[in-house]
Amino acid sequence: MTPYNQEHAIQRMNTLAKNGKDFVFIINYKADCAYVEETAAVDPSELLFSFPSLGNIPEDETGTVGPVEWRAEPPSRGDYERRISLVKQREREGDSYLANLTCRIPVRTNLSLHDIFMRSKALYRCWLKDRFVCFSPEIFVRINGEGVVSSFPMKGTIDATRPEAEKELMENKKEAAEHATIVDLIRNDLSMIAEKVQVKRYRYVDHVMTNKGEILQTSSEITGQLPAGYREHIGSLLFRLLPAGSITGAPKQRTMEIIHEAEGYDREFYTGVMGCYSKGTLDSAVMIRFIDQDRDGQLHYKAGGGITAQSNNDDEYKEVIEKVYVPIY
Repeated sequence: MTPYNQEHAIQRMNTLAKNGKDFVFIINYKADCAYVEETAAVDPSELLFSFPSLGNIPEDETGTVGPVEWRAEPPSRGDYERRISLVKQREREGDSYLANLTCRIPVRTNLSLHDIFMRSKALYRCWLKDRFVCFSPEIFVRINGEGVVSSFPMKGTIDATRPEAEKELMENKKEAAEHATIVDLIRNDLSMIAEKVQVKRYRYVDHVMTNKGEILQTSSEITGQLPAGYREHIGSLLFRLLPAGSITGAPKQRTMEIIHEAEGYDREFYTGVMGCYSKGTLDSAVMIRFIDQDRDGQLHYKAGGGITAQSNNDDEYKEVIEKVYVPIY
């Protein structure tokens, strides 16, 4: 797989789409590095993907069987307190009103990255050999054959086993405010590339199964109409929306600077975007629920959540812990 910088990735996506070629893409968080490959040329020994409309898993491909061993080493409460306090201080100073704070969590398991890909269940899955595995439930943008672009920001999480969990999630004022902020941000982002932008569905509940049980998350659907000739500029249009608003915050650029200061690590492909293009349609996901591997073979799970100046620090810490899961059940 050949990595491309932003300029070359955009050019390659535009050219492939213009020539009617199907392709897959993986773009990092900073949108300055991407893999863009014709679907037919993808080597499954290097890259495996499974999206709702397209996949390349060989029929004889298998993973290990048996019980899953899973141990995570979440950040200490003190370390998390330091990071979240920095973010909230910047918010009180008026630099941001919502920031997606993430952390890098060592995990130990009897599964390889390939095993996790093969055994996990998620709307979008991707495995890059010796690099990372992603099993994401969050749609980024979809474009249908008539040029309608849709985005589905996901914000708000709760353990489904809690008494009246759905009611608690929907009535949580902090979660509602956070979700409204992201919907407004995504609506503004889509307005840069589309007309007739509207919120088609607002704050509905998704059920997500994990190895630790079921969680509930809230999403919304926002749509718009792309201009004629969009297929020849598919890469240009997609990159204008990056990085995704749901994993940055608002205002986007200043908030990215704040979370970089607070997080203290490079997200790399975590919270980037992956997807495919085929016959005028595009499907993509935000790369959350993500595990990567360093040169020594240590696995790290990356997880986070939205922070406002009114966030309860204990609740936010618990939410991060809840998100460190693999969807194997």
